[in-house]
Amino acid sequence: MEADAAKLIGAGIAAIGTGAAGIGVGNLFGQFLQGALRNPSAADGQFARLIFGFAVTEALGIFALLIALLLLFAV
Repeated sequence: MEADAAKLIGAGIAAIGTGAAGIGVGNLFGQFLQGALRNPSAADGQFARLIFGFAVTEALGIFALLIALLLLFAV
């Protein structure tokens, strides 16, 4: 009984990472847009870094979701 409760609590805590990834992606694109509006000529040079940051942030969110699902169904 306690193991089931601990499993659910752990999955809930791991699922916080998916929300944090959403906040991170929003912050990433917001800061890029702010910088691009301040200096439009440098925006093209920073776009590759933006996409890399997006991919890493989303990967961390997917990993957090994977851990949550593993805790719920595999353990």
